[in-house]
Amino acid sequence: MEQPIGVIDSGVGGLTVVHELMRQLPKEPLIYLGDTERCPYGPRTEEEVKQFTWEMVHFLLEKNIKMLVIACNTATAFTIKDLHEKLDIPVIGVIKPGARAAIKSTENDYIGIIGTEGTVRSEAYSYALRQIKSEIEVLSLACPAFVPMVEKGLLDGPEAKQVVEKALVPIIEHDKMDTLILGCTHYPLLKDTIQEVVGEEIKVISSSEETARETSTTLDIHQIANDNGQMPLHQFYATGDLEIFIDITQKIFKDSQFEVLTIKHADLQAV
Repeated sequence: MEQPIGVIDSGVGGLTVVHELMRQLPKEPLIYLGDTERCPYGPRTEEEVKQFTWEMVHFLLEKNIKMLVIACNTATAFTIKDLHEKLDIPVIGVIKPGARAAIKSTENDYIGIIGTEGTVRSEAYSYALRQIKSEIEVLSLACPAFVPMVEKGLLDGPEAKQVVEKALVPIIEHDKMDTLILGCTHYPLLKDTIQEVVGEEIKVISSSEETARETSTTLDIHQIANDNGQMPLHQFYATGDLEIFIDITQKIFKDSQFEVLTIKHADLQAV
């Protein structure tokens, strides 16, 4: 099927998932929508997150998507059950794939999770991890400073490292942890800085690769993979300022990838 896969996120973080989808599924056209105008979702109420997520979903349904990827941990935590029940297309989130990747990685069953206030408050990762392996020890920490920093394009350097160091003090103090889940799709854009702060002995897990693998499996199960051999054109949308969005997109994607996508503003109020 030549219909596109829809990907939603609260801002630019989901581009890390899109990057991996483009790498693993080069034939699949993608439509990405980042709600940069109302980012971050982490401090918002569950009701707000649900409302904003559904607005994004309706925008993409108008584009005739064949599958939905929720590339936002907060939106996944609060809405995936509802989306599964109400949509007639396959829907996957980023929490279960991230949990599976961490279980594969850990050697001592002691896993740390950093995420937004909403994701940590939901305990969605703890639940997903213990569904797979009940004896897992989980340490969760909200890092509210990270998403605004990424949305501004501050991804590395002394200032970024200072913010990361200050935020991760409670995690670093627990010396049993051997695996750390980046429980927000914005955080992989800070991965090098986070790795430097926690040390090379800690395995830092992003859900992007595992989410792309699950997307591929879901396409096969539902027999909706694109068998057209042509290079697809991808559509990126942002609800906020396009200048910063384009700048971050250029930092993530290679020139050859950047050439096969269009970037436009999206008005969710018109949906």
